[in-house]
Amino acid sequence: MRPGRCAGRRWAGNNARVIVDCAMYRGGRRSEAPEDFSDALDEARASGDAFLWVGMHEPTAKEFEHVSQEFGLHPLAVEDALTAHQRPKLEVYDDSLFVVLKPVMYDDRSDTVTTGELMVFIGDSFVVTVRHGEGAALAAVRHRLEQEPDVLKHGPTAVLYAVSDAVVDHYIEVAAELQADLEELEAEVFAPNSADTKNTAARIYGFKRQVLEFRRATSPLLQPMDRLAFGDVPFVHEHAQPFFRDVADHLTKANEYIEGLDRLLSDALAAHLAQMGVRQNDDMRKISAWAAMAAVPTMVAGIYGMNFDHMPELRHRWGYPLVVVVMVAVCLGLHRMFKRRGWL
Repeated sequence: MRPGRCAGRRWAGNNARVIVDCAMYRGGRRSEAPEDFSDALDEARASGDAFLWVGMHEPTAKEFEHVSQEFGLHPLAVEDALTAHQRPKLEVYDDSLFVVLKPVMYDDRSDTVTTGELMVFIGDSFVVTVRHGEGAALAAVRHRLEQEPDVLKHGPTAVLYAVSDAVVDHYIEVAAELQADLEELEAEVFAPNSADTKNTAARIYGFKRQVLEFRRATSPLLQPMDRLAFGDVPFVHEHAQPFFRDVADHLTKANEYIEGLDRLLSDALAAHLAQMGVRQNDDMRKISAWAAMAAVPTMVAGIYGMNFDHMPELRHRWGYPLVVVVMVAVCLGLHRMFKRRGWL
């Protein structure tokens, strides 16, 4: 049997798809394990320096039933892990610790933020991770930990720290991507010849929805990280608090990034609306100026179109050209005045 191969891949026909990886770690190194979860867990607990790590992806209730029974997971935590759509949180039960994380992914092609869900069960000599969504795979985290046996030998606490650290560090990377998109959006808002104002407003509003989705993943996680960093949490190594404080610091930085993005978006939207108001005022002044210039010849032409028999200058030889000259002169005078005042 290949080292670390658990029987969990064998106890249901399609569970090779559900159980991404399953391994026992002794002294921080991957090692052989019994083919049955129960035997592997008993052996890990008996050795004192070993633990079992089972990673699953979107299991159904039936597929997760065996794992939950073998590891004694609390029914409420199992329900949360299966239904997903949970807020980031930390729950302490008699036999396990349950942590919910929301990894964030950024799509360069569509400039959108999507969130997944990652549930971590920590107990006596075991870790069970349940992932929902296509992103935030834990293979890289597991591989990195396996290259650092001095860290991995601290047991399930090391896994929880590594997973939390990877998720939070990716928050900062996504925030940097959003910052670059925001700079492009700001350049579009303040461009002097920006014509597609309706599309700009829609982009700003869509961007605010992306930031809101991001905030739903990061803000609720502050309290669980503070508990891990400063509180006495069961099943967490007593010397792990400084490491979780580092994660909490990074999370605070990510939240500050997000709050800054939200404020800048609000300012950009306000500036865009103000620009639209200024442009509308400019358009109204131009329309008013041209309407005033058109009103003079309209008024004169209206007066001389009333068809009365006795009207001055009707039979004067130079009456028609004189009236035309007067209308042109008045219009030119109005045009000059409006131009000087900046209306045209």
